[in-house]
Amino acid sequence: MLLLALILSLLFPSLLLAGQPVAASSNSASTYVGAESCRSCHPGQHQLWQVSNHALAERPVRKDADQAAFAPTRNITHASQTSLASLEQGEFRITTLGFQTNVAPYPVERAIGNSPVRQYLTAADKGRWQVHELAYDPARNDWFDVYGSEDRKPGLWGHWTGGGMNWNSRCAACHNTRLCKNYDPATDSYNTTMAAMGVDCEGCHGPLQRHVDWRKANTNAKSPEPFPPVVRRSQTLDTCATCHSRREELTGDFQPGDSFYDHYSLEILDEGGRWYPDGQIKDEDYEFESFLGSRMLQAGRHCRDCHRSDSGTGNALCLRCHQGTNAAFRNAPVIQPAEHGHHKLNDKGGDCIGCHMPTTVYMQRHPRHDHGFGSPDPMLTRELGIPNACNRCHADKSADWAIGYVDMWYGVKMNRHSRERTRWITAALKGEESSRSRLVEMLGDNKEGVYWQAVAAGLLRRWSTDSEPGQALLAALRHGHPLVREKAVLALEPAVMAEDSQALSALNASLNDPVRSVRVAAAWVLRASVDLQSRAGKELEQSLEFNLDQPRGRYHKAILLLSRGQPTEALSHLQKAIATDPVSPPLRCQTALLLEQLGRKAEALQMLVEGERLLPSDPRLPFAQASFFYPKSAA
Repeated sequence: MLLLALILSLLFPSLLLAGQPVAASSNSASTYVGAESCRSCHPGQHQLWQVSNHALAERPVRKDADQAAFAPTRNITHASQTSLASLEQGEFRITTLGFQTNVAPYPVERAIGNSPVRQYLTAADKGRWQVHELAYDPARNDWFDVYGSEDRKPGLWGHWTGGGMNWNSRCAACHNTRLCKNYDPATDSYNTTMAAMGVDCEGCHGPLQRHVDWRKANTNAKSPEPFPPVVRRSQTLDTCATCHSRREELTGDFQPGDSFYDHYSLEILDEGGRWYPDGQIKDEDYEFESFLGSRMLQAGRHCRDCHRSDSGTGNALCLRCHQGTNAAFRNAPVIQPAEHGHHKLNDKGGDCIGCHMPTTVYMQRHPRHDHGFGSPDPMLTRELGIPNACNRCHADKSADWAIGYVDMWYGVKMNRHSRERTRWITAALKGEESSRSRLVEMLGDNKEGVYWQAVAAGLLRRWSTDSEPGQALLAALRHGHPLVREKAVLALEPAVMAEDSQALSALNASLNDPVRSVRVAAAWVLRASVDLQSRAGKELEQSLEFNLDQPRGRYHKAILLLSRGQPTEALSHLQKAIATDPVSPPLRCQTALLLEQLGRKAEALQMLVEGERLLPSDPRLPFAQASFFYPKSAA
């Protein structure tokens, strides 16, 4: 049994780091007035918004928009299955393998996503909506399976009928405005509500009832408005990050203007392998984390600097700052594209974005730009297998071929700090002692930027009981940014388990941190002793309750109960998690250990045998992606 636990710790390192989470709310949408209220005063912006991917993030199916996908009837072959998309008697249907493990027609009532991928929703029992894995590509006018050649079947977490494709918990919050999940654990049901379908004006500006009322009552007012929309530059990043990041929800209660870190625990580069060691996106990581680690953010750029209707496109967008024409960013290095890029400007290689924001395709058809704004480094490809933009484009050439050119063009400039940092991080991910002092240095160096300091804090976990790393992590608890403090708190868990008095004292102080994500992390690490009636204790329990519709949430709840001497109650949560995700070895391993502790040895052995049967030889196999430890966005 210990051998299986060891294997699982290697394949699923996040199991050992299980920890963040926090709180739920049944919010009122009464102060939201809808996008139509904005049209009369902002006709230009409203017109642009109406055709945007935000406006069309979710909508009812419509004949004018969806008939081409369903009529005439489409045959869709995917893996071993054949499904149909059809329009019959005015009803859009997908006929496929479904809830009862038989092929049946399922009505679809909503479309989620717009371009380049469109998926469809089917209503299920207990307030659930499920997202079909069969998707439509409007540009190519064809259907495909977002999981490619994987042959997912009913009963799996990742099948369209399973929890991994549940709209209420996996997609709804980012595709709609002011959404409240409203999950009831007692009945295992949802009463999900929203202020508006799709992401409308108030999705980014916050509720506008008072703004609209004041404007109507003060048409010619010259005095400042007491209720301006939330659009301050400093708040942009927090709002965009809520949907454009990999994160654990803590409250389900974010509104524009709030701090991201009061509502989410951000997932970052760690042993989970979801980013490359240089910070490039690898798994379905969205954009925020790579941008948080970029030089652009450190130089003061924000999402709105580029993502505006008047920002321009292509190289012209980049050159607003990099030719000194933008007075606000005169500190940006001046770039001459042809001379700098060594490609013809009308070539793909002459495109700034092509080199500095390479794309990775997710869901088979959805290319996403990396927002780390790094420079291609084929040396790291040769040494560490990290992709580079040169060979992404010149796929028929070797890394050595690319190294020859970049060394000829840029010489010693290629010996960047980012290259060395990537080597340190790679060594740390392998557990090499040589990286320890480098991580300590990285954690304490504010020039690295918040993201990389947080990465260093997380990677120091394995050495947190040693003197120098331990002291560095304790010092990081006073860092000015909550992300660094939170990751330092979680990294100190081994020191707490070793009953280090200094760590215990410091983390007890972190229970009163001004930011919720840090308080919850501290409560989790101190879960065996924290007062659950304290503010941090209540926030921890609220976050776990909010996530009980997820097997990962059930797992965390079980660990909390187990740490507080309630093994029977913990077992109940693990059993419910297994019922939701029956092919997860980590869940079965933990359950086997708990059954043995309860003296139920025969059941423990049976659970262990089943866990070993499910254990993949390679965590990248399709099985692993069907488990909650490898979550995939439904939309």
